[in-house]
Amino acid sequence: MALHFTWVFGFGLLGNIISCLVCLAPLPTFYQICKKKTSQGFQSIPYVIALFSAMLWLFYASFSENAMLLITINSFAFFMEIGYIAVYLFYATKKDKILTFKLLLLFNIFGFGLICALSLLLTEGTKRVHVLGWICMVFALCVFVAPLGVVRKVIRTKSVEFMPFSLSFFLTLSAVMWFFYGYLKKDKFVAIPNILGFIFGILQMVLYLIYRNPKKNEVAEPRTQELSEQYCSDINIAMPKLNEGGNEVFEAHSAKDQTKEAMDVTNKV
Repeated sequence: MALHFTWVFGFGLLGNIISCLVCLAPLPTFYQICKKKTSQGFQSIPYVIALFSAMLWLFYASFSENAMLLITINSFAFFMEIGYIAVYLFYATKKDKILTFKLLLLFNIFGFGLICALSLLLTEGTKRVHVLGWICMVFALCVFVAPLGVVRKVIRTKSVEFMPFSLSFFLTLSAVMWFFYGYLKKDKFVAIPNILGFIFGILQMVLYLIYRNPKKNEVAEPRTQELSEQYCSDINIAMPKLNEGGNEVFEAHSAKDQTKEAMDVTNKV
């Protein structure tokens, strides 16, 4: 029993550490935003969705047993996403600010408020935990499926510019840790979504290895002027010329020579 608890705690602790690194990944981006004092066209929806996810898991963990490790990581993610969104709103354009406020109202206020109200009013005890668990699991599956758009873009463009290997690696490692945490803790709502997260993480890393060094097809453009000159120099034109007896004699002249003779005649005239 003690050994089992140790394994659960170990995987949960590793999951916390790796997930913290994933949460800190956007820091360089926001450093550039602060430095340049502009949001640079970045979208706020990933941070709004991440905040909504952290809120859902915190609400689920508050009713689940022995879920302290879920509370710690999602509390950290909650405050980090709040900070990211605050910085984004400070430097974003008016249009982006309005869109971000609409997303916050839709997901984090109306959506989360509706889930809280319905679960508190219509369920209780173990049933409430199961309902919240299913909601968290479905949402987590949707979040893990979201990178399919990036995968499609990588395959289409044969470029991994928008899919850094380090982020895919840590997301995959995080999925492994949380899967074993949920499996050993017998929490299917934590374990099942991370199976999909692991599969998509492996897929992203394989695609990175395939397309990390794209071959550029360099097509040589023909130099029209040089080819035309070479072509003309190889063409011999038979021009009639009278000999001393008045008979026509044909001589071969190149196109260059003919052009030069024509210009000389024109100048003389």
